[in-house]
Amino acid sequence: MNLALWISAWALAVVALVGGVSKTFVPKEKLAAVHGGGWTEGVGARSVKALGVLELLAAVGLVLPALLDRVPVLVPVTAACWVLLMIGAMATHGRRREFGFVVLNLAYLVLAAFIAWGRFGPESFTG
Repeated sequence: MNLALWISAWALAVVALVGGVSKTFVPKEKLAAVHGGGWTEGVGARSVKALGVLELLAAVGLVLPALLDRVPVLVPVTAACWVLLMIGAMATHGRRREFGFVVLNLAYLVLAAFIAWGRFGPESFTG
């Protein structure tokens, strides 16, 4: 179980890192032009960058606290926050009828929920 949680956390951290880098450093106009980037049309450039920064923080929060053994409870807290972020992403893509992205975000949500459940519960870092 512990190994599955670590693999899940690293996989989700990579997803968050890639998304965070693109939203933080790629201009909004370029993001809007790629498949699935149409959601940026109704959002300000600062909001897109803010989401990117949140994703970068999530990438760090999913693994670094446990690796450094400093406030490891931040791992499941970050995973729970990712669940909330994915609910918003699913709603956004659902409104745009981009159901493939809704399913992808649902997969990320399930992975984050697994991490939160496992690290708050049976495989917590405190137990």
